[in-house]
Amino acid sequence: MNITVIGAGNSGLAMAAHLSKERNNVILWNRSKSTISKLIETQTIYCEGIINDQIKIDLVTDDIEKAVENPDVILITTPANSHKELAEQIAKVIKKETLIVLNPGRTFGALEFDATYRKHNQEVTQTIAETQTIIYTCRKTGEDSVNIISLKSGVLISTFNSSENKNIIMKLPECIQKYFIPARSMIETSIGNVGMILHCAPLLLNTGWTESESTIYKYYYDGITPTVGRLVERIDEERVAVSRELGLEVETTKEWLKRTYNINGNTLYECIQNNEAYKTIDAPCSLRHRYIFEDVPCGLVPLETIGKKLGLNMKNTSVIIDLASSLMDVDFRKVGRNLDYFHDSNSKSDFKNLFSRGNR
Repeated sequence: MNITVIGAGNSGLAMAAHLSKERNNVILWNRSKSTISKLIETQTIYCEGIINDQIKIDLVTDDIEKAVENPDVILITTPANSHKELAEQIAKVIKKETLIVLNPGRTFGALEFDATYRKHNQEVTQTIAETQTIIYTCRKTGEDSVNIISLKSGVLISTFNSSENKNIIMKLPECIQKYFIPARSMIETSIGNVGMILHCAPLLLNTGWTESESTIYKYYYDGITPTVGRLVERIDEERVAVSRELGLEVETTKEWLKRTYNINGNTLYECIQNNEAYKTIDAPCSLRHRYIFEDVPCGLVPLETIGKKLGLNMKNTSVIIDLASSLMDVDFRKVGRNLDYFHDSNSKSDFKNLFSRGNR
């Protein structure tokens, strides 16, 4: 199968290496040539962890036209705040109908990507899908190396027409099909975005520790204490309430952890402490990290916006957006995925229809 992996970060390296090892033809694209200069020369990714090998990639490039020349599937692994730009770039050069999957879409990712793509290309239609999260627990350890800690099971995936979700999985490379399950609706992948729950509040509440030059702490094990865990659960309750109002209640982050990692615990804090896959994950050394600059504008901001339009109390979500905006001196509500983008949607039924329409 011809696979194009977009993005050479943590997930992109893991996905490109895994798919290439399983004998797919893989093209790895990255916007910044300097980031992939060594990979362009060697075309080799060094893996450790559950995949321990030196894996050759067919092509590594920063040329988007070459990257999307003949893909069977395009797998986008970049941070969500680049989705809009990527949709425009791909739309302007692609000449083939294919499946494009955002891994993950975060909140409203597929909606934003689809609308932007169609704005720039109405001749070559695409099937756009999004996942709830990336299937890999991984960390990039160098320009050409990655530690693949684990592969998650039961990752939800959806396109706009949920009846097509089983077929979407069958269109993916065979070696990763078993890690996905069809979502009942895109509500489960978009409002089911647990990254914004696990990433934003803990990092912001550990600002002092994060910016310390003398300390490196484990993000989940050390950073999410019982008190932080309780606040995270309250933010999660607001997320679940939004999905309930839209007509399809998503699982809590605690339930997601139990299902994905096959662990137990009475609280979110206990589940995290019982998760072996989280033991080795260090915290970021700066707040200028995707946990803030992706998960606040592309996660919490659209969640708060839709929650308020539905008449819900989003006070805990709002506190974290306010804190992030104040600390980073960025108006995340202004730059994020707010529902002004979908200005024709004003009622609960309108919002539900956004997640259930078929691709055009």
